[in-house]
Amino acid sequence: MSSIAATSGAIPQPRASAKEWIAVLAGMIGAFMAILNIQITNASLLDIEGGIGTGVDNGAWISTSYLIGEIVVIPLTAYFSNVFSFRRYILVNSILFPLFSMACAFAHDLGTMILLRGLQGFAGGVLIPMAFTMVLTKLPKGQQPLGLAIFALSVTFAPAIGPTIGGYLTENYGWQTIFFINTIPSLIMAAALALTLDKQPMQLHLLKEGDWAGIITMAIGLSALQTVLEEGNKDDWFSSPFIVKLSIVAFVFLAAFIWIELAVKKPLVKLQLLTQRNFGIGVLVNVLVGVALFGTVYILPQYLGQVQRYNAEQIGNVLAWTGLPQLLLIPLVPVLMKRFDARYIGFLGISIFAISCFMNITLSANNAGDQFWIPNIVRAIGQALVLTPITAITTAGIAPADAAAASGLTNMLRNLGGAVGTASLGTILTKREQFHSNIIGQSITLSRDEVRDRLTQLSGYFTQHGIIDPAVASQKAIVALGQIVKRQALIMGFSDTFAVIGVVLALAAIALLFTKKPQAGGGAGAH
Repeated sequence: MSSIAATSGAIPQPRASAKEWIAVLAGMIGAFMAILNIQITNASLLDIEGGIGTGVDNGAWISTSYLIGEIVVIPLTAYFSNVFSFRRYILVNSILFPLFSMACAFAHDLGTMILLRGLQGFAGGVLIPMAFTMVLTKLPKGQQPLGLAIFALSVTFAPAIGPTIGGYLTENYGWQTIFFINTIPSLIMAAALALTLDKQPMQLHLLKEGDWAGIITMAIGLSALQTVLEEGNKDDWFSSPFIVKLSIVAFVFLAAFIWIELAVKKPLVKLQLLTQRNFGIGVLVNVLVGVALFGTVYILPQYLGQVQRYNAEQIGNVLAWTGLPQLLLIPLVPVLMKRFDARYIGFLGISIFAISCFMNITLSANNAGDQFWIPNIVRAIGQALVLTPITAITTAGIAPADAAAASGLTNMLRNLGGAVGTASLGTILTKREQFHSNIIGQSITLSRDEVRDRLTQLSGYFTQHGIIDPAVASQKAIVALGQIVKRQALIMGFSDTFAVIGVVLALAAIALLFTKKPQAGGGAGAH
């Protein structure tokens, strides 16, 4: 083989060892479980709220606290992995993550659940960028697209399958079981990482050199921002003094954080990386895709639950068709990237993803699980083609020494994009429902024959079903008509929300075309 390579002039490409691949795959288990846990409680929130004795308004904190912990810790990961060593830091968090997860199952009140979910997010958030960093540092350039494809599978498949798993476990075995799902995979991950990662000395002297002003301002600013995003719609945004105060805190501390990062010699987050054309545009596209990824996983269960009255397991079964096809498609993407420009593969994927959203802009009361089958398959095809090429384009000009910093920045901003998207889409849904309700309401007047006929039909229905008093039957008919109007307005609001997601994706697809073509193989270190 070597003589053939020599005579043909081909240079043998370096390949990762089995030990390196085991480490990378173990890291992927962690990233998958951490991202899965963002969404796994969403389909089961009502059951969890009942179990710990809290109301619907407060239950959102079960998801919010996890996201705050995750978003805050992701940019800290590169620094702390240098201080405590990569191996020690990922091992400790791969053990803490399932421990905090199991502890959540024993929470009996909201305060305890919020604390434990926050700690679980803080441990889980470490696992996402570290898996990404291992792809860029342990795999040679030629094999990085395959590693990025596996990472993409974690990022897109986990949110899609999370409500399916959560719904099934909750309906059949109780909500507590969803917090035990991390135990066995985490043990496998920890054992594999302990055997394959090289031991390194701690560098505790770096604690003195740490960008502590940046760490503190970022932690406070991001926590405040995440809380504003999660609670804003419920509290009617800036009509709430609490939201106004938190928004000021978020703005002041994040502005201070940006100023500090641009001024200090050893910044926590290398914001200068954003000035690199491919990285800056790639991160923007990642944020917009994050809006769509998290937004669709948020909006579709809301529609099925609110409009069609699906339970957690039924919602999960519908969403499964967004996840399962990706298992088959994503491994094929690295093969495509060897033949075609990664920019065009990413553009095609985002465009197909956008089309799947536009397929849902004519919703009616008849749109239930079966009607989402084709749009969900189309979305799965699009999502499968999105993240691997985008990540390869984004990291193409990043030096290996900056891989951890680039990983933290990319993953934090994508998750933040998801949080901004979910909050924005929730507000858009509320406002558009109110708009359509007002428009429909203006045409529902007793001067119209159709309205009087419908009220007569409804009154007759109630009379036939045991309402003897005609006045009571008439009153019930008016209430029933109001509920029909509200449901139709809600359906139209969901249609508009899907249209917004489609437009966001169209902008992401266009932005991607402004990047430079990455070299074949992509990944960190490709110049």
